[in-house]
Order: sequence, then C-alpha cells, then structure tokens
Amino acid sequence: MKSIVITGGTKGIGRAIADIFAKDGGWQIVLCSRNKEDLESAKQALEKQGNQVLYQVTDMSKPADVKSFAAMVNQTVGAIDILVNNAGVFLPGEVSLEDEGNLELMMNTNLYSAYHLTRALLPLMKERKSGHIFNMCSIASRIAYPNGGSYSISKFALLGFSKVLREEMKPFNIKVSSILPGATWSNSWAGVDLPESRLMQASDIARIVKAAYELSDAAVMEDIVLRPQLGDL
Repeated sequence: MKSIVITGGTKGIGRAIADIFAKDGGWQIVLCSRNKEDLESAKQALEKQGNQVLYQVTDMSKPADVKSFAAMVNQTVGAIDILVNNAGVFLPGEVSLEDEGNLELMMNTNLYSAYHLTRALLPLMKERKSGHIFNMCSIASRIAYPNGGSYSISKFALLGFSKVLREEMKPFNIKVSSILPGATWSNSWAGVDLPESRLMQASDIARIVKAAYELSDAAVMEDIVLRPQLGDL
C-alpha cells in the first residue's frame, strides 16, 4: 500500500490533494490539522473510497507537535511515498506596520514545520531510495506584492529550502517539487466579493501534484507555477 502524508490536509489545497489520490483507492493517507472534527470528517470520507486514513491533531507552528506527528508517521507507516508540506498561514501586512510576532508565526508555520517534518521523515526515505516531496510554496515565493509582508518572506525561504533539498536528494532518487500557486479559493479568501472564475480552484493544484507524481522515474517537475487565467490579483 502506497502512502501519502499531507499537512493541513482537511481544507483547501491539502484536502483537494487528499481527495484526488483517494479516488484511486488503496492508499494509506496520513493527515494532520489543528481540528479533530475536521480530521475525523476527512477520515470517514476518504475511507469510503477504499483507503486507510491515519491522523493526528497537530499545530504545525509548534516544533514539539511537528516532531510528535513525525514520530507517529515513522512508527506506524515507515518510509513514505509522498510528503506534501502544505500547512501554512497567511496574515497580511507590511513589514514596517504588521503586528509584532507575525514573522515568527509565519516562519514557524510556513517554513520551519516543513523543515523539521522533512528532516524527521527523510532517513527512512533515503534508506529505501525513493519518494517524492512536494513543498507548497506560492507566487509570493518569487515576487513581492503589496501587503505581503512576512508571508512573502516565509514563502521565499520555503522555495529556497525546496531548491536545496532538491540538490541534496538527487543521489537518493527522491524527487522534490516546489508548487507555486497564485490566488486559489480557500478559507483565506472567504467573503471576498469576486466571481468564482477569477481565482483558481484547489482541485487545479491537486491535479498538478498528481500529474507530477505520475511522471516516470527519469523525470521531475522542479518548480511548478500556476496562476489564474486573468493573472495575479
């Protein structure tokens, strides 16, 4: 049974990725989020399609929670096939004006969680010499934009981490892909007065992740940029 670990896997892009892999059936899907009810709901839906679902309530901004989640994965699953570092938080603001602590919160959630979880899961993946790691970056990883503040800083850093990891994992046959989506419908956009067609769907991102995973062993999508058809907001 193949296995996929998705952080922030109950809503938005994370849930869409879980859904698209679950359609095939026969997957071991491991999820984490901060809300137990959301995790239990996702488990029930995904298992109806013939998958095994494990989860752990985890606050990815807390290193102790990240390490506890990683230990659970290593002990119950072992070497995994796919890791999707998707958990993240967005708080708008300018560097000179944003609330004190915004940088620390977003670095902890958007960068350090991926760094520490990946480090904890890599030894078994390296031993088996296979696997695919997807880091959910952002258009904000490449260009600064108004009110991006510390969010852009954290996403620039995540893309840097992803590029370094790509080079380091080549000898171990472990693929590393950076996903850089533009505006995509999620809870972050709740209440925004825009037509549905103006933003991408979470399912669009999920399709790209699955397509990248299904390439031959000889190929890897390194940086995958997706934008709304009408451009950035």
